[in-house]
Amino acid sequence: MTTAEKVAPTELAALAQLGCSELAGAIRGVAKVHRAVSDRVFAVTDRLGGSSSRSAHLVHDAVADTTYESLSAMLEAIAEVGATLPEPRHSPSEGSRGALVLAILDGLIGDSLADQRSPLAQPMSIRVDGMPVAVEAEALRAAFPEATGHIVVFLHGLMESEHAWRRGNRPTYGERLATDIGATEVRLRFNTGRHISDNGRELAALLNDLTLQWPVPVSRLTLIGHSMGGLIIRSACHSAATQDAYWCGLVTETVGLGTPHFGAPLARTVHFAAGALRSVSVTAPFGNLLGRRSAGVRDLFHGSLVDDDWSGRDPDAFRQHPATAVPLLPQARHLFVTASLTRDPNHPLGRFIGDGLVLTPSGRGESRARSVGFTTEHGLHLGGASHFTLLNDDDVYRWLLEHLRPRRALPPGRSQNAAKWGVA
Repeated sequence: MTTAEKVAPTELAALAQLGCSELAGAIRGVAKVHRAVSDRVFAVTDRLGGSSSRSAHLVHDAVADTTYESLSAMLEAIAEVGATLPEPRHSPSEGSRGALVLAILDGLIGDSLADQRSPLAQPMSIRVDGMPVAVEAEALRAAFPEATGHIVVFLHGLMESEHAWRRGNRPTYGERLATDIGATEVRLRFNTGRHISDNGRELAALLNDLTLQWPVPVSRLTLIGHSMGGLIIRSACHSAATQDAYWCGLVTETVGLGTPHFGAPLARTVHFAAGALRSVSVTAPFGNLLGRRSAGVRDLFHGSLVDDDWSGRDPDAFRQHPATAVPLLPQARHLFVTASLTRDPNHPLGRFIGDGLVLTPSGRGESRARSVGFTTEHGLHLGGASHFTLLNDDDVYRWLLEHLRPRRALPPGRSQNAAKWGVA
């Protein structure tokens, strides 16, 4: 059998192979740190001890190099064997725990996995009970037998899956909206390690097919994203609007829950830490490890939404250009929710840590120099809450329900614009 004819490894086999390969790489990283430290120590002893110290130096290096290389080679051999493991009855990605493991891997190195066409790189897809649903009329009809004209699409955040919306054994926002206003919940899963702009284009294409193949005519489309998911929604809307896509006219609301519209401090900290660690030989392997972070994580430095923010640019440059300003869809309402670990977001500690991952100004689309363009009355702040609280919270749901309730029919003389915005 030729290389081209080989069958792609299953998810379980790919996980085993990746685990052994990464462990082998980690051992080589330890070897580099060991060598950097020992070289500094022997540089002193060689000058003081003469030929006897230099002989010990040579023996040390030979033994250490052989040991590390043998361990790495053994793990890589095991990885090759792991690639042949048969797939169990249910693939890891079908369960919530397996989906979380793959989500974390994708968030860390998902762009590399996608380039390698690894089965661990989760393509963007609609998921129902962990299973992918084809965006085709018959498959959608079977998956959503009670489909309505109001679709609410949910996108998770970095290193999450569609299961993230279910917290504390409570119904998801989508399940509650189905009961309260007759909307239909559609949850997506995607590879968060890819560039936000790449995921944005894929979302735009999926929404185009979804609205055309939906079992009943679509009258209203609401897009809700947690964290990175909110950025991908903005990117998709921008991409689709430039092509005058049909589905853009159906969007009545976008909702960003803890979305870092102007970047996340953790992404910037990792970026600067990687550069600093690489500047010293002893810590360079750790810097190289941080430097492997995915394209999706890098995009969170400034909240980049378009290709121009990264194409042809050095991702490791100490200074990164601000993200391109992207307009909001003019006909839709753009809602946002922020959180802070402190009750008061203006508390000094609250200003510094925000919700633990996203600062409040970034979540409401404000920076010192720019503004995304959100309207204040379309926002909610949740004090004493974390970034992940926003995935399923009663206060957030009540606020969301109030904004998504169908608008009352207008009496004669009222303008359509007033109806759309709910103006009295």
